[in-house]
Amino acid sequence: MKRDVDIVIISDVHLGTYGCHAKELLNYLNSIKPKKLILNGDIIDIWQFKKRYWPKSHMKILKKIIDLASKKTKVYYISGNHDEMLRKFIPQKMGNLIFKNSLILNLGDKKIWIFHGDIYDFTMKTTKWLAMLGGHGYDLLILINITINKILKKLGRDKVSFSKKIKNSVKKAVKFIGDFENTIAEMAINEKIDIVACGHIHQPIIKKIETKNGNVIYMNSGDWIENLTSIEFHKGVFYIYKYDEKEFESQNEDFELNVFKYEDFKIEV
Repeated sequence: MKRDVDIVIISDVHLGTYGCHAKELLNYLNSIKPKKLILNGDIIDIWQFKKRYWPKSHMKILKKIIDLASKKTKVYYISGNHDEMLRKFIPQKMGNLIFKNSLILNLGDKKIWIFHGDIYDFTMKTTKWLAMLGGHGYDLLILINITINKILKKLGRDKVSFSKKIKNSVKKAVKFIGDFENTIAEMAINEKIDIVACGHIHQPIIKKIETKNGNVIYMNSGDWIENLTSIEFHKGVFYIYKYDEKEFESQNEDFELNVFKYEDFKIEV
């Protein structure tokens, strides 16, 4: 049974890379019936596209998105840094499929601003070549991680995430995430925005950020490389959805997904 959801925000899928969990994402998309699907950047990884790695599972994601748009779901594709080539052709609209650089929605008396976030990344603005080099290194790390996790699974042990451990242990990485979140918050407050939703840094969270100029609800939808998360909004509540492969492994015709939510990461609007 498909779940009705008012809004779903997904980012950082990175189709075309080895680390993309396309099969899991397809399972998730097949389990929901969203009124609005917002693809918040880095859905297709054009930076890595020269590898010519494009399995059937990745094509099925694009087909699913088009299928949703051909029905009643309004799909917004917001450009990110890995699919920035699309910015040359934005804005564009093809039926229910709309290409934009950012999106503002009104939810009751609240205003939500949705954009990928790379334009406020200092590394992206000043040394793009360094960011691209880091992207290739990250992709290699993920590929190694996938191999290690396959071995761990056969041994009956839990999966590990090397990049998460690095991000959480390196002070500069932790500071970068904090600086990014605070910069986004300041921009949103200056624009009189109530809620801001980004991707880019692969850190799923919903939290309130207060500054001397005001406060804003900051949200990040995470990614489908490591965290396998999205932001869902339904019946006045935002929360982070976390994919659980065990739920889908046991799926049958009478199966109803027990949505796993980060209870600490939710907010009523």
